[in-house]
Amino acid sequence: MNAMKNRVQLIGNAGSDPEVRTLDSGRKLAYLTIATNDKYTNDKGEKVEQTEWHRVTAWGKTAEIIEKYVVKGKEVAI
Repeated sequence: MNAMKNRVQLIGNAGSDPEVRTLDSGRKLAYLTIATNDKYTNDKGEKVEQTEWHRVTAWGKTAEIIEKYVVKGKEVAI
């Protein structure tokens, strides 16, 4: 039997510059907010755009990549 895994793919824009810390062990820790947008037409025929915010925590090599390349407004895929 295959075990079910939770999987999420976020594609959006960085809401602010990431906050990156270096721990005593030398390992990096990054905090990042990502805004994702959904556009649809409601029952009344009105176009609606909805923004959701996601808080992401990254460790190690991923945190190093975020520190090097991600800035506010940049499109990211997690």
